[in-house]
Amino acid sequence: MEIRAAYNYENHDLEVLTSQTYNSLARVLLYSIRLIKQSYANMKIKIRTNMWKDLWKGNEQKRKRVKTESDISRLTPSMRNLETCASLKGEQVAARVTPRNADKDEWFVVKVIHFDKESKEFEVLDEEPGDDEESSGQRQYKLPMGNIIPFPKSNDPSSALDFPPGKHVLAVYPGTTALYKATVVQGHRRRKTEDYLLEFDDDEEDGSLPQRTVPFHKVVPLPEGHRQ
Repeated sequence: MEIRAAYNYENHDLEVLTSQTYNSLARVLLYSIRLIKQSYANMKIKIRTNMWKDLWKGNEQKRKRVKTESDISRLTPSMRNLETCASLKGEQVAARVTPRNADKDEWFVVKVIHFDKESKEFEVLDEEPGDDEESSGQRQYKLPMGNIIPFPKSNDPSSALDFPPGKHVLAVYPGTTALYKATVVQGHRRRKTEDYLLEFDDDEEDGSLPQRTVPFHKVVPLPEGHRQ
């Protein structure tokens, strides 16, 4: 009886100890699971936050890059050098005299008087203002670099771009000092002359567009986003 009583007592203590151990292990396990879940949740939040940061940073850099590329693309290759701009003094160039937010773009042949390297602005003179000008005298403008396109050298046909048929260009309308959008019918090199054969927009006669000849040195690339 004493041996059985001792056995039962020890067995009871063992069961209590085992139960307590299991409970402790269970609490540790549950606590560990909670820590793992919390760590996983924090990691997901951190990853998501970093992803949004990277995405925002990438979009911001892309916007800056696109803006820079857009600003540069408005200038012809020969106009991206300040010294080249300064060398245009006394030369005739194509100039947009209307502001960027105007309903339409107006381009004229003007003479460069001065180029300011600090402000990056041209001072130009419209030597032959049209009949619709408020003043019958010559007019001066201060224009940014993006408003100026130099003409090819009149004595060097090789300096002109070879625009293919169907290409849209900006060209001086015959008998005027104004430039308008036109479509190339035939290039000056294929015709083996110094003239382009062009069809100007909104130049209909009897329901068709007449083909007009324009000297190669009065034809320049059509600016991006041109409005007419």
